[in-house]
Amino acid sequence: MSEDNLSAVLYGVDDLRLEQVAIPKPGPKQVQIRVHTVGICGSDVHYWTHGSIGPFVVKEPMIVGHETSGVVSEVGSEVTHLKVGDRIAMEPGLPCKLCEHCKTGRYNLCPEMKFFATPPINGTLSRYVVHDADFCFKLPDNLSFEDGALIEPLSVAIHSCRRGNVQMGHRVLVCGAGPIGVLNLLTAKAVGAGKVVITDLDEGRLALAKKLGADATINVKGKSIETVRAEIITALEYQQPQVCIECTGAQPSIETAITTTKSGGVIVLVGLGADRVDIPIIESATREVDMRGIFRYVNCYPTAIELLSSGKLDLSGLTRAHYKLEETLEAFKRTQKADVIKVFIQC
Repeated sequence: MSEDNLSAVLYGVDDLRLEQVAIPKPGPKQVQIRVHTVGICGSDVHYWTHGSIGPFVVKEPMIVGHETSGVVSEVGSEVTHLKVGDRIAMEPGLPCKLCEHCKTGRYNLCPEMKFFATPPINGTLSRYVVHDADFCFKLPDNLSFEDGALIEPLSVAIHSCRRGNVQMGHRVLVCGAGPIGVLNLLTAKAVGAGKVVITDLDEGRLALAKKLGADATINVKGKSIETVRAEIITALEYQQPQVCIECTGAQPSIETAITTTKSGGVIVLVGLGADRVDIPIIESATREVDMRGIFRYVNCYPTAIELLSSGKLDLSGLTRAHYKLEETLEAFKRTQKADVIKVFIQC
């Protein structure tokens, strides 16, 4: 094995360095992975530009990256379902497995969660990492390493659609046509949504969403909430959406979701914006429009792999850019441009 373990280490705001770190060895229930592909997430860029997200602050050097696929290069003594050479996707969160949330199947809410590239836990933008074997999932032969890295953000969309209880024939509104919004569009369609309308401020993103299957796209730039609401209802043949998946975190968008969603419907709050937002809460309460949060995802990786490998969900239309590990800084700058859905780094 090479002694090269080049890694992208964040020291603080605008201080991302490439440096060698020790190659980790797997414990009895872990595997060592030769990392192949890492997708850059908005959270990675936010840590780079701001040094924190909410209560999570970069106080010491931290390896970034968490959307990851690779090849098993060493196996712990108690691991039986994986072997050297297996291609895998890595679910990046490790819960305690002992608390009430873990035992009732909602391990994403575990208060002891250790999540890659969330301070102080190192991420995966390295040549080699180790991970618990039971959070590594084999990739079928018909899925690429890029598919494997995309399973992480796709799992966010799957969890969002589950939280919204998206069903066959549902009318769905997706607010925001960024990476997560587009993946929610594709997921809602894959699980049988009848019509999906998507909104954004950017015509390029809306054009891609239309190409990928949106039934209607609405540019909200410069428009009042009342105007946007009317355009959404018109696009849905004068009906309101039963489910809204809000992926922006912006106050006007959340208000649009509340006023537009059908009485008795559901709003899923995916996007994170300001800590406090002024919203028409009486409108939500008196029409029984439920607002539900999501936090990452839970038990979604197997579903994501099945949807992709079966062909029920196709990610080939997502726009992409590719960089080498040595070009990490350029890749992060490219992500800021937001001219493609996903920037990948090949390690």
